[in-house]
Amino acid sequence: MSLHARLRWLFLANATVLITHQIDAAYWHEWELFHIPGGNQVNLIANIPIIGLVLYAHSRVVASLETGLAFYKLLAVLGFLTVAIHSFFFFIGSESFMQPMSFALFIATFVLSTWQLIALRGLKNLAPSDTE
Repeated sequence: MSLHARLRWLFLANATVLITHQIDAAYWHEWELFHIPGGNQVNLIANIPIIGLVLYAHSRVVASLETGLAFYKLLAVLGFLTVAIHSFFFFIGSESFMQPMSFALFIATFVLSTWQLIALRGLKNLAPSDTE
């Protein structure tokens, strides 16, 4: 499998897990955790551009590493940020996201974000044909 194909699959897997986390976040009323006024309505409005950006980023990664690399890295960073923010709330005693699947999503996000960045090692040493 080419590097570009591996990167596309890693991006897709991590994006899927992060979007699934957003579904889980609605179950846990994440807007209350972050004290966002407007409740679920504002949460839904906020998720439109976020999910739109993830889908657009996927299209850029699929089209070309040259145009998609920054988006690829951005998704990994968003994954780490998601895990860090929720780890903070966990350690201060929040009772949200305490189901096994919620934990599994955080672990998967951390692993996939790490794997995404590890997969970039050696990218500079490849010929352009290796990235297609």
